[in-house]
Amino acid sequence: MPEHMPSDLAAVETPALVVDLDRLDDNLTRVAEYAASHGLALRPHVKTHKSPYVAAAQLRLGAKGLTCATTREAEVMSEVSDDVLLAYPPVGRARARRLAAIPSPTRVIAALDSEQAASELARAARDARREIGVYVELDLGMHRVGTPTVDGAVALARHVSETDGLTFEGIAFYPGHIRQALPEQDDALESLDTALTRALERFHEAALPPRVVSGGSTPTLWRTHEVPGVTEIRPGTYVFNDRQTVATGACTWDDCALTVLATVVSTAIPGQVVIDAGTKALGREPMTDPAAGFGQLLDRPGVIVSRMSEEHGILDLGDSGWRPAVGDVVQVVPNHVCVAVHLQDVMYGVRGGRLERSWPIAARGRGQPSV
Repeated sequence: MPEHMPSDLAAVETPALVVDLDRLDDNLTRVAEYAASHGLALRPHVKTHKSPYVAAAQLRLGAKGLTCATTREAEVMSEVSDDVLLAYPPVGRARARRLAAIPSPTRVIAALDSEQAASELARAARDARREIGVYVELDLGMHRVGTPTVDGAVALARHVSETDGLTFEGIAFYPGHIRQALPEQDDALESLDTALTRALERFHEAALPPRVVSGGSTPTLWRTHEVPGVTEIRPGTYVFNDRQTVATGACTWDDCALTVLATVVSTAIPGQVVIDAGTKALGREPMTDPAAGFGQLLDRPGVIVSRMSEEHGILDLGDSGWRPAVGDVVQVVPNHVCVAVHLQDVMYGVRGGRLERSWPIAARGRGQPSV
């Protein structure tokens, strides 16, 4: 046990992140087995956990590499993985140079959707005397990033393949627009499959067959095999899960492995209690129904965080009959676990109710040098 770690949860200052290690292990194993059974390469997104400790466990279970959202994540994860993907356009000289400076034993790939990003990345790669792989990103319905036309994607792939310092590795897409419950995803997945099939046909006609077709998200995770063109999946939230994941049916309440440990600091107002977890611990991402609040108690799902300020969370007791005292501790399942993790510095792992270990959230922040 690390010297800095409290002897038990009662000694942990709140708000704090608590991970049920048994649930974490089950989540990691279940997705690894799903990917293997369907012949899908698993490249999990580390934006959810930002932790080499969890990433190493994913790699031990067969993940081929890791997906990152920031250069900071890529730098940190290169310490445990020899294959990292930056699934974010590497626009800007500083971002491209940091990516190219990752130690060369680690294979580096970037997803992009513009010649400008490709040119900046190529310049950084040549300066670092290395090659960087490229996934050309397609917009297949999310309307966030990605080339809007297949012809544009093909032209970009050709540009990449003819540019020194870069290699065209494949195509990527993110089906983040599909957030319906699993049984209601049929039409959206059919449209996605049709669009992807047409894109792949066009790439093959252009003599630019992608070696990798990278896609997937946690909400669509368990149905990815129904889109046969996909060869690689990049789910992230599945490691911990959250209220949003439960709402889509991609997990059950009992699969939620991470909670925000919080202390009741006031019971002064009848019908509510105040905890020390506000927006700076839970984030402010809403559920589809705004009345659903910003978090939910793990062992009392009927009690929600109805309102928040920066350091205060308001629990609506409703008709629960529960009347906690000042100093009582609760565990809150956040709406969006990725945001909650980014707001903390360390996680505490428990097994069977016993504090077993802690680990730093090493890849949080941006890691920019001070000036």
